[in-house]
Amino acid sequence: MILIDSRVPEPAVRRLTATLYGYAFLSDLVLLYPLYVVFFADTGLSVGQIASLFVIWSAAGILFEVPSGAWADVLSRRLLLCLAPLVAAAGFALWVLLPSYPAFAVGFLLWGAGGALVSGALEALVWTELDRLGAVGRYARVLGRARTAGVLGVVVSGVLAGPVLAVGGYPAVGAASVLACLLATIVATRLPEHRAPAAVRVPVAEPAMAARPVGAAPPGQDEPASPDDDGDLGWWDTLRAGVSQVRTRPPVRAAVLLVAVVAADWGALDEYTPLLALDTGVGAQAVPLLLLLLWAGVTVGGLLAPAGERLGSRGYAALLGLVGVALATGALLRHPAGFVLLAVAFGAAQLATVLADARLQARITGTSRATVTSLAGMATDVLIIVTYAGYGLLATAAGNALAFALTAGAYLVVALVLLTRRRSPARLGRRAGAADD
Repeated sequence: MILIDSRVPEPAVRRLTATLYGYAFLSDLVLLYPLYVVFFADTGLSVGQIASLFVIWSAAGILFEVPSGAWADVLSRRLLLCLAPLVAAAGFALWVLLPSYPAFAVGFLLWGAGGALVSGALEALVWTELDRLGAVGRYARVLGRARTAGVLGVVVSGVLAGPVLAVGGYPAVGAASVLACLLATIVATRLPEHRAPAAVRVPVAEPAMAARPVGAAPPGQDEPASPDDDGDLGWWDTLRAGVSQVRTRPPVRAAVLLVAVVAADWGALDEYTPLLALDTGVGAQAVPLLLLLLWAGVTVGGLLAPAGERLGSRGYAALLGLVGVALATGALLRHPAGFVLLAVAFGAAQLATVLADARLQARITGTSRATVTSLAGMATDVLIIVTYAGYGLLATAAGNALAFALTAGAYLVVALVLLTRRRSPARLGRRAGAADD
């Protein structure tokens, strides 16, 4: 278990969490979110051109993900969190000022770069600050609530986008989006950042998953708690150290892969839920209501992180099994009621993603925390693109519902792998004991 100082400085923790939640909310309070595809279509773009923009967006995230993680480790994580909304705001402003395919493409490059600046830097800053305050055991809870704040920002943007569009058109929607990004930058300047070594000590992670809380670091040999206490490295050395840690340490590599698989599958499937809703027979006007149900599930999933931390390895595998079964069943029902199961699945997937990230943070050591986290983000982006391609082929051949269900099967595979890895050491131990007898 992670060792926590009983005298946690509560005001400092409250300042960190309140600022983080405000930043997450404002970063996703972008009124262009629910309208940008319609905006592109109204500008005259074809479906193929819009699809190519999504590829550019994903490629930008992959391109900038790992370098930005190294910048966060070398320069300042808070600085990158301040810059990210500004970069995205520049892209949104370009869209509404010069609506055209080239402007949309550059805007997606900027938006992808902004997302990459946040990925890795945010998780590393939050873990390091909680570690410094002796409250690292709250990481999963704090991250889950931050994700929930972001979801609420998306929901509010969906509520406000229509009225703002009716009053001022796309220029007003774009201006409101830029304003939210500017406010997010202002809030980010209030985030604390201390890179000095902390006095608290945490254990080193061990390779195998054991029956312990998922968000907790595994038992092992103690080492200094601060992840940034082994000297200052340059950008290139920090990048190499992060890649080396993933390549040479099986526990870290396994945690990176777990984050990527768990986050990518439902992250990609989310893009196809409007099509799934239409396939149930409801009218286009009812689709937002069904999608709102999914976002409600995601919100609940983020808030359940404190309870999820008590799950052992078998419990976590069962959680992934629930995600896979509920996604597949909800899709195959081909009925609006199936979206209740999908909401449960999305909530469980959000919880599983938060817990997987907490496990990764508990296993990272050295100065490259943001770099390693960004490697997980890059792996997630790559798997999302692969999932897009696979889903497209399956949907063309068998329809949306079956493609959705088959893609969700990845969670059942991961759950089976986790259970197999958990049981193998125990069986080997029993066989060794029998041999000794």
